[in-house]
Parts: sequence; C-alpha cells; structure tokens
Amino acid sequence: MCGIVGYIGKLNAKNILLDGLEKLEYRGYDSAGIALVADQTVITTKTKGRIADLRQAVANDATGTCGIGHTRWATHGVPNEENAHPHQSQSGRFTIVHNGVIDNYRQLEEQYLNGVTLQSDTDTEIVVQLMDKFAEKGLSTEQIFRNVLDVLDGSFAFGLIDSERPGELFFAKNKSPLLIGVAAESNMLASDAMAVIKETDQFVEINDGEYGILTAERYQLFSGTTNEAIERAPFTASIDADDVEKGMYPHYMMKEIDEQPGVIRRIVQKYQDETGAFTIAEDLQAAVINADRLYIVACGTSYHAGLIGRKLIEEKAGIPVEVVVASEFGYDMPLLSEKPAFLFISQSGETADSRQVLVKVKALGHAAITLTNVPGSTLSREADYTLLLHAGPEIAVASTKAYTAQVAVLSILAETLGKAQDIVQVHDMAHELGIVANAMQTIIDEKEQIQQMVLDYVATTRNAFFLGRGVDYFVSLEAALKLKEISYIQAEGFSSGELKHGTIALIEDNTPVIALVTQPHTQLQIRSNCSEVQSRGAKVAIVVTEELAQTGDTFVIPNTALELTPLVSVVFTQLFAYYAALSRGCDVDKPRNLAKSVTVE
Repeated sequence: MCGIVGYIGKLNAKNILLDGLEKLEYRGYDSAGIALVADQTVITTKTKGRIADLRQAVANDATGTCGIGHTRWATHGVPNEENAHPHQSQSGRFTIVHNGVIDNYRQLEEQYLNGVTLQSDTDTEIVVQLMDKFAEKGLSTEQIFRNVLDVLDGSFAFGLIDSERPGELFFAKNKSPLLIGVAAESNMLASDAMAVIKETDQFVEINDGEYGILTAERYQLFSGTTNEAIERAPFTASIDADDVEKGMYPHYMMKEIDEQPGVIRRIVQKYQDETGAFTIAEDLQAAVINADRLYIVACGTSYHAGLIGRKLIEEKAGIPVEVVVASEFGYDMPLLSEKPAFLFISQSGETADSRQVLVKVKALGHAAITLTNVPGSTLSREADYTLLLHAGPEIAVASTKAYTAQVAVLSILAETLGKAQDIVQVHDMAHELGIVANAMQTIIDEKEQIQQMVLDYVATTRNAFFLGRGVDYFVSLEAALKLKEISYIQAEGFSSGELKHGTIALIEDNTPVIALVTQPHTQLQIRSNCSEVQSRGAKVAIVVTEELAQTGDTFVIPNTALELTPLVSVVFTQLFAYYAALSRGCDVDKPRNLAKSVTVE
C-alpha cells in the first residue's frame, strides 16, 4: 500500500517518476507527489487525488536529474495535499517518501521534536524532522540516516534526498517492498519492478534492515546492523513491458478476466515435464507429505482460494489441511499439530499480515512454502520453497486471474502429492485444466448476457446474496467480495443451509440472490434453499452446470471436472461484479479505500 519511485541519472527524472507512479497507482491513489533536484534546489509538487491530477500540477518545464515520487494510500492523516508525500524537514534540507507505518512516531515526536511545527498528520513527517534534529550534531548524512533508522519501530521503505548532496539518493528498507533498478547511466528505486520496467530489467534486492546510496554510476548497500558494505548482483526481471499496459481494453480488470484461459494453459505448460507429467520439487513435496497437518495462511481472495485448495489436497492427497486468516493467526495462534507445514498464498508476495506469520513459524522451525505471482518477493525469498503462479502482472485491485491461477496451481499440487503417495487419481489434471480453459472462454464470450443479468438483478439494489454449498459456498464468498469491493453493493456469501439460522431475516421483496449449483450431491438442497428465499420475496438467479441445468435456470456454465468447477463458475461472478460496478459509474480498477498490495498490518 503506497508506491515509491526514485531516479538518479543523466535524464530528466520528471516523466520517469510520473510514468512509474502510474504503474504503481494500484498500490494507492489517495494523493501523490514528486520532488525534483536541480543543482541544490529541491522542488516538490503534491496533490490530492490521482497521478493524472499530479501530472497537471507539475510544471511543464520542471527538470531535475534526481527525484523521488510517491502515490499514497492513507494510514495517518486524511488524503490531502498536506499529508501527501514527499515530506520536507523544517530546514528544507531533507526530503523523504515512505511506505509503511512507524509504530512509535508519537513517542519520537515527544522525545525529540519539541518546538518543531509539523505540517502534516503523518508518521512520515516525524522521520524527516528527525533528520533535521540529528543533523544538528554535525554528522554525515549516512550517520544521520542510520541514527534515525535506529530509533524507528515499524515498517518502512524510504527514499531520501539531502539537498547538500544532490548527486546521491539514499534509501532504507524494513518490512516494506523496495528494489534497486540498475541501468547504464542511472539507478532507480521502486516498490515494484513494473514501475521502471521500461527503463531496465535489471534489479537488486534490498533485504530488511539494509540501507544504501544511489548515484548515477553505482549503487551501495549496507547492513543496518554492522554498517558493513554488502555485495549483491542484479537479477533479471522477467516482465514484458506490454503486460502492464491495458492495450485496447477499457479497464485492466476486463483485460485480466479475458487473460484467464491463457493463464491456465501457461500454468499447465510451466508445471509439466518433458513427458507431460506434472512436476513439483521433491523436497517441497516431502515437506508437505511428512507433515501431520498443512496450514494454509492467506487473506481476502487468497484465503478463498485456500479454501478450495484445502478440499483438493485433502481429497487427492489425504493430507489434513486447515485454512487460516493471516491477520488473526499471527496474533492468536492456536495450538499447532506436532509436525506442521505452512503454505502462504499471496498474489504480491508482500502481504504484511502473512509475513508476520511466516516470521513466527520460521522461528519455530516449521517448513514454509509460498504460492505467489511475484518471484523474488519477500514471502518468496523468506520461505523454504516457492510455487509460482505464472499469471503475469495483475494491475486491477480486484484480483481475478491471480485467484484462478492460485486454484489451478493448488490443483496441480494436490494431484502431484497424491501421485507421490500412490493415491489413485480420478482425472488427468492436465487434460481437465485444458477443458477448464475452454469453459472459461465460453463464459467470457457470454458477456452480453451477464451484463443484462446485472441490469435485471442488481441495477438499483443496496445488497445481494450469493449462495452455495461445498465448493460453491467457497466461490460464493469470493463472488460477494468481488461485488462489494468494486460496486459497493453490500454483498455476502453464505452456505445456503445457514440462511435459516438467522440471515433469512434480511430477505425482503426483490432482494437479489445468486445461487451457484455445480455439485450433484448438493444441488437439491441448494434448490430447496432457493425456494425458501423466493417464497419470502427474493429475486433468485441460478447459475448451474450443463449437466444439472433445469428449465428456468438463469445462466448455464460448461461441464468440467467437479473439483475444478470453481475455476469456471468464478468467471461468471467476476464479470457480474465488473458490469455491476460499470453500471453504477464506479472506478473498476481502483475502488475506493482499497489498494492492491497490503504491505501494512
């Protein structure tokens, strides 16, 4: 949440910063700003709102070969120009951008900053004012920065300018993502490689507790503990710059929905060996098979994927699985089994809630696996093993292709674990996933029918319910999340049998109820529950597989393997949410109050 871009080199930094911030706007879009260094003068421009507003505010003739930029998701202080980054110290010497949360900023203000008039309500300004305060001791910039870092508690990624050293850009990282981008005559900072992928595909990881200095010619890394220099070579980021563009699509979300059949086919290809069999590292398999219980740790959409993963792994591999919410598990850890393994699911690989659990379970000596879309991300680096999604960059805040990629990879993991234990498999998973890709495309081709359903069912409603049982219930949870997060309709997903235990009190005339019916052994029960709400005035839509369809059902999806139907039915719900948001004039890609990557707890 929040995005940083920094540049130092031979070119004018203005457009590089603004273009990079646009690529990071999915991380936060309450306010934005940049600072440019010309000679020893630092000029900042800040606005409330989007990067488009910042572009208009920045002077056409603004120049500088060094600069930092920031797009904000508010944590401390309302979204306005005063609270937007960059923040400057009282003397004007230091200018900073910051991702993360400084937990002890109030204590630091009381201890060090008596008499300093603050210009914002942010925790970040405390940091830059501390730079001024510590500078009174006559220390070097490096010493001042280290002293400030030593007193901070919390998470941070910093980009820092000292106007007295205009040819250098300082940085530090702890628990918030930050990378160095390396080019021929320039160096960069970015929260995500996508921000500067047009400038370079060479990046250097920055680990927690490290700080450093960039110039146009070199980068320097230091340990925050010992202050010793660290040598670390760049890696090549395998991101196609075209993948982060919308092309002819009106929104990233629609582009990413449309990409899902191709993503499924790519996953099958990536996980097959030369014989066509699925392959997963034997030591990763052993870590799961030798455990007495697998704990899946996730948040939001990834948690919903984990629920389906639990069913797949238990049924295909015979391994007990629990799915836990990271933010709850980290602070209220239950009694663990004797020999657990942990699987962390995170699209970005930077989810703060999941990372704090990872740190704790690693300290306990347990095996940790990360399932992520981003190689080299924090959760990937710190876990023992990584499974990649191969979904390509996902820009829209509402996750679509990352969710289906997570379920697809979990299905491959389940089958591989089952085969390793000689558990009989009913399906050839590669073949079945190919059928899934085709079924997804069939639903995508029915966009007009889904758009009409939106007008028929939720055009003016304030609330809606999704119903299902078993895996259909898990998809109902994800369907409700998608609808509420981008259309702002109060939506809830329920196990259909649970409605009678209280929630049916909310049903009234024309309440929209969308029921998912894909499992033969529960279809009669779900249809009975639909009759119960319909008799109380609900307007019911039934989304059903071909083999279970009856006259009067609302939308029919193609048949696939039963355990893989969530990959298909969820595409309908994604499009339903998209058109609901569109019909209400909502910002589909950037819903209010949300950010793509949740990097603070």
